Amino acid sequence: MPKTEEQFRQMRDDMRSRILRESSLYFAKNGFGDTKISDLAGHIGIGQGTIYLYFRSKEELFEEIRKNADNSIEVKKIRALAKLPVSSSSKIEKISEEVIKSLEDEDYAVKITIYTQLLLEQDSGLYKSDMYEALAGIIKKGQKAGTVRKGDPLMLADLYWGTVYLYALKKLFIKEFRMIDKATLCHLLEV
Repeated sequence: MPKTEEQFRQMRDDMRSRILRESSLYFAKNGFGDTKISDLAGHIGIGQGTIYLYFRSKEELFEEIRKNADNSIEVKKIRALAKLPVSSSSKIEKISEEVIKSLEDEDYAVKITIYTQLLLEQDSGLYKSDMYEALAGIIKKGQKAGTVRKGDPLMLADLYWGTVYLYALKKLFIKEFRMIDKATLCHLLEV
């Protein structure tokens, strides 16, 4: 029985999604610079030409992956949380709870990994990140209240998000590991 146009469209959409998903994992592990389309195609189990049917170049493919790693929603949530009239400790606990819950999803782990790699590749440095700056603002207020560890707020935010990045990597690449719990993640910042 011949396939319908809708079935062909679904097959194309499925292949594009597969390429994006598998490429995201590959880029998360190897970075942009160390990724060759030929190696990527082998990893996915498809011909190199198949990738080029969907994306004109490695750069175009990575740009699509980068768009999927956008964290603007998370930044908005942290900024909204920062404005609430609750303690910084409560805010940190809420952020940590959301992060731990989100890390159960492999797609979120990929997103965190790609986002962090993009930050590391920027010339401007890690501390130009909205995620870091939003958390640093909460940390600063908590330090004034005496509920958050003393130290440079951006360095403490780096410690926190660096730990999240580490566990995102573990989620993606280690079969059996123990996920960090909310209390331990909070303990990185709280007194």
